[in-house]
Amino acid sequence: MEPILEADRPIIDPHHHLWPPGDRAGYALDDLTADVASGHRVVATVFIECGASHRQDGPEQMRTVGETEFVAATAEQAKLKGTAPILGIVGAANLRDPGVAEVLDGHIEAGRGLFRGIRHAAAWDASDAIRPSHHNPPPQLYLDAAFRQGFSRLAPAGLTFDAWLFHPQISDLTDLARAFPETRIVLDHFGGPLGIGPYANDREGVFQSWRRDIAPLAACPNVFIKLGGMAMPINGYGWHKPPGDSPSSEAFVAAQGDYYRVAIDLFGPSRSMFESNFPVDRASLSYRVLWNAFKRIAEPFNDGEKAAMFRGAAADFYRLSA
Repeated sequence: MEPILEADRPIIDPHHHLWPPGDRAGYALDDLTADVASGHRVVATVFIECGASHRQDGPEQMRTVGETEFVAATAEQAKLKGTAPILGIVGAANLRDPGVAEVLDGHIEAGRGLFRGIRHAAAWDASDAIRPSHHNPPPQLYLDAAFRQGFSRLAPAGLTFDAWLFHPQISDLTDLARAFPETRIVLDHFGGPLGIGPYANDREGVFQSWRRDIAPLAACPNVFIKLGGMAMPINGYGWHKPPGDSPSSEAFVAAQGDYYRVAIDLFGPSRSMFESNFPVDRASLSYRVLWNAFKRIAEPFNDGEKAAMFRGAAADFYRLSA
């Protein structure tokens, strides 16, 4: 087992999911607690929508509010247990729905002071080998006029936006960010560099395409980036395959370090936040090893820059007091 690096460094994990037992694979509070207590000093977390515990009845557009109700209740349980607190909730809403204002109000009320923003995923690719994201978006969702009408309601409501897409779609998000400079946006998982289907044997080409498109996005001061979420099967590293293939923190950095270095250089530490994307990335490596890898990536930076990437940027973006 790898020893913990910089064990005393405070961490806000700004991207994890929860599923109650019996819902998909299940990742409940006890599972999250075990991961965040595995050695690193995680002082707070942010839940990101994942289709958990939607309401089973009532108006269709309001059913996603059930997820916020579930997580707010789970956060209360975490507080009673004295575990790392869930201090932020990002929920789901169909921003193309003309009645989305009511949905946003419902999330805010259900969130018990924890609700911070919306994620409406746009991840789509023309290849049949690549499954669209869980929101089943159309192509170019972030350019859609109806979507933008709903998106325009976020900033006035004090809400942020988590963007989930694949790397060929980054320029769509840049267009959106420029059109709404007052809305704070965070790019999840580096913008989803793909490594399957037609991208499977073109790792360098994907990296160069991503680097070309990420630079204009980073020039938008309202956009932050999440550093992580690239141990999924869609990224093509194969670490989720048979046991024994899980990388060490050194191997992880050797494989993906260039993405981190470029992103931090472009966005700066104050707009860059390390994220776990657990339990999704747990299929490839442990929480302990993942955060060790992040600490290896951050090694060349000074203490203030490290503090920003491990805690400060997430606290700023999601308005957390941790």
